[in-house]
Amino acid sequence: MGRRPNDEKIEVVNIRMVKEPSIYSSEKIRSPEDVLKVIANELATYDREVFAVLNLKTNGQPINLNICSMGTLDASVVSPREVFKSCILSNSASFVAVHNHPSGSLSPSQEDKDVTSRLLACSELLGVKMLDHIIVAGETGDIYSFKSEGLLDQLRPPRAAWER
Repeated sequence: MGRRPNDEKIEVVNIRMVKEPSIYSSEKIRSPEDVLKVIANELATYDREVFAVLNLKTNGQPINLNICSMGTLDASVVSPREVFKSCILSNSASFVAVHNHPSGSLSPSQEDKDVTSRLLACSELLGVKMLDHIIVAGETGDIYSFKSEGLLDQLRPPRAAWER
């Protein structure tokens, strides 16, 4: 085997756990309204769609809020890779997906449902529980909770035969 030229070196990456993670809020998350209290001021400032995850400890206490995607007036591209990167690096037990609809509409689009379904599938594989997906409507602050409306369970993928 020959030696690699300098421009083809393989980079070594080190990942370290932070001893004490920063806490986004001391309020424990027990409902969609609790999520809104913690992140309302953050989402109210955006004039375009923003998709974020609120990472939680096992006791429901928020660790951090990660903005995964900033889109346009009526859309944002959400990659499970970006969502779960912050979950894993934060050592979160669970997360709540949150995004805004600057138009003020509370109805989830088909794209919103598709993203939720993909995140639920990834959540099952990675062992980081997705608790809810919440849509915040424009400046009114009204919310739509996929869990409260029963949509989260409808979109959850069936368990594989070996997991039953």
